[in-house]
Amino acid sequence: MAKSASAPVAPAADFEHSLDELEQLVARMEGGELSLDESLSSFERGIGLYRHCQQALENAELRVRMLLDPDAPDTAEPFEPEL
Repeated sequence: MAKSASAPVAPAADFEHSLDELEQLVARMEGGELSLDESLSSFERGIGLYRHCQQALENAELRVRMLLDPDAPDTAEPFEPEL
């Protein structure tokens, strides 16, 4: 069965797509061949992508903390395996 165009994208896939687009924007801007308007539009889009990626990373960190210590995620410490 084919995926619907309105089906939600997995958070990791959405993050990867946003990060890839951000990297492409940066490369184009660093190339120095964009007009001022194109540069401003690219910068604006890049800021939005950056914020989206940052939020995704914060959500992932929260999920990890919840898994490490569901009763007190703010005080969760990373798992250190015994040697």
